[in-house]
Amino acid sequence: MGLLVCKFGGSSVASIEKINNVAVRVKNMQSEGNSIVVVVSAMGDTTDELLALAHTIGNELNLREMDALLATGEQQSAALLALTLNNMGIKAISLTGWQAGVHSDSNYSKARISSIDTKRLEKELMAGKAVVVAGFQGISSDGDITTLGRGGSDTSAVALAASLKADRCMIFTDVDGVYTADPRIVKEAQKLPVISYEEMLEMASLGAVVMQPRAVEFAMLYNVEVEVRSSFNLQPGTIITEVSDMEHQRIVTGVTHDTKCAKIGLYDLPDKPGVASLIFNKLAQAGVNVDMVIQSATRKEHNDIAFTISSDDLPLALPVIENLVKEIGASGMSYGDKVAKVSIVGAGMQSNPGVAAAMFAALAEENINIQMISTSEIKVSCIIDEDSIDTAVKALHRKFKLDQLSC
Repeated sequence: MGLLVCKFGGSSVASIEKINNVAVRVKNMQSEGNSIVVVVSAMGDTTDELLALAHTIGNELNLREMDALLATGEQQSAALLALTLNNMGIKAISLTGWQAGVHSDSNYSKARISSIDTKRLEKELMAGKAVVVAGFQGISSDGDITTLGRGGSDTSAVALAASLKADRCMIFTDVDGVYTADPRIVKEAQKLPVISYEEMLEMASLGAVVMQPRAVEFAMLYNVEVEVRSSFNLQPGTIITEVSDMEHQRIVTGVTHDTKCAKIGLYDLPDKPGVASLIFNKLAQAGVNVDMVIQSATRKEHNDIAFTISSDDLPLALPVIENLVKEIGASGMSYGDKVAKVSIVGAGMQSNPGVAAAMFAALAEENINIQMISTSEIKVSCIIDEDSIDTAVKALHRKFKLDQLSC
């Protein structure tokens, strides 16, 4: 007998029929002697529909009120699943994020969990109930509803598992697990039975949409074992855990890609202390996360800086950059969103030289130009033309023989 925290995504609860399937799965897990906490996302495209509805009012929308609106999607799913379980003879109760004790900061639409009070959850579990929690949400110190950003239900689930000291956190989704590449692009992609926290964090941050990066970070920080598996079959999934000897098993674990990228360049910046600090502080204040950064060599006491951001943040970033060009005295700026990021990730890269060279060779063989490069101990990322992304992913998957990966 154990305590399981199970998260079901939007595609898993997209209809009453699918909610019924989830309820059957929960009933079966409980019948095996497990206590169950279920975290749910909004049904199907509900969040997008709520966003679209709000934008019929206008484009300048108060973020506090938007959080109050968007949080209703998960509450709907939670109540419907609890009703279904009760109809099956399973004692169940639905809780909003704040009823479940999830406390957050006041950064509306991108809030972070600050603490979880598990008293209510423990009381309901002790009463033998399956507890269904609305994911993606918490409550600030001011008593306001906050949301945790897209994919925030993953973070809710992992945080609850950590706080409750659950035996495992299970992320049920519409894929069978974590693959060596997106199987929609590479049909030979292999499912990984096990992946390390570090590798999964890099893959999630670099475009793999299986899990939200913050959820993986939470799991790594609190040593929560996570299994990603399908809602629609009973096959085992991918376990995300601490794997100390993984670097001896494989050099490159996977290829990821991200097409939601934009590149911004600033030209002829004064080469003096404080310029980069000013630029990136202003962007941070506007809520823009910066990814890759390249600074050119100094020429005549000036240089250029180029960086990438999410294409979703381009409307926030451009006014800031245009003002900075005037403030700093740069000669100009440019931007574009027809770029994409392709990355290779693997723990074995730390102790195997030549991996980056092999990546660049694979791209060159396909006549793909590299615009920017970023590296860490276990990943190499390149910015390329968006039109070349599928070709790049396939070429890298072949280059590192990931279809022959010994998992």
